[in-house]
Amino acid sequence: MTPDQRPVDGDGPDPHLARDVAASLRAIPDFPEPGVLFKDFTPLLLDVDLRNRVSTDVVRRYDGAADLVIGIEARGFILGSVIADRLGAGFVPVRKEGKLPSQTHSVSYSLEYGSATVEVHTDAIQAGQRVLIVDDVLATGGTAAAAVELVRRCGGEVVAVEVVLELGFLRGRDKLAGTRVNALLTD
Repeated sequence: MTPDQRPVDGDGPDPHLARDVAASLRAIPDFPEPGVLFKDFTPLLLDVDLRNRVSTDVVRRYDGAADLVIGIEARGFILGSVIADRLGAGFVPVRKEGKLPSQTHSVSYSLEYGSATVEVHTDAIQAGQRVLIVDDVLATGGTAAAAVELVRRCGGEVVAVEVVLELGFLRGRDKLAGTRVNALLTD
């Protein structure tokens, strides 16, 4: 791993928070298809205190450093919009193909159980805007790498990719070389 991919000492996620979040996650076997162990973070969303601690942890790292927050469909919308609000930043949804009504940039990619395409409105990010990308899980890295590419196509600058859980064994971080990546938990 390169130095730009790991937080500097004292700049990373709170280890006590990581323990509490890990305890709140639910593992769902064979979802969305046989052989996949889905990490469900909806119990975290039900816990108001824990959800606030997660967003506070992210906000302390990027206060004043991001003009926009991207939330990746669909679970990235939830924490991403909360974080954007707390940062005083705009929120931009990255959606699955065909869900946005105006002109879009699109990127296709592979994931652990198929392929997908994500899109962003061409006018959502202005040249030079600093963008924080938020999602729930970093798995194979395809979705996050696609979001990074979308930001760059719009002329934005990626500040970092923030996730609740990284499935380290899938090596998704490798697709994000040169991009700062913070994961609250690594499984």
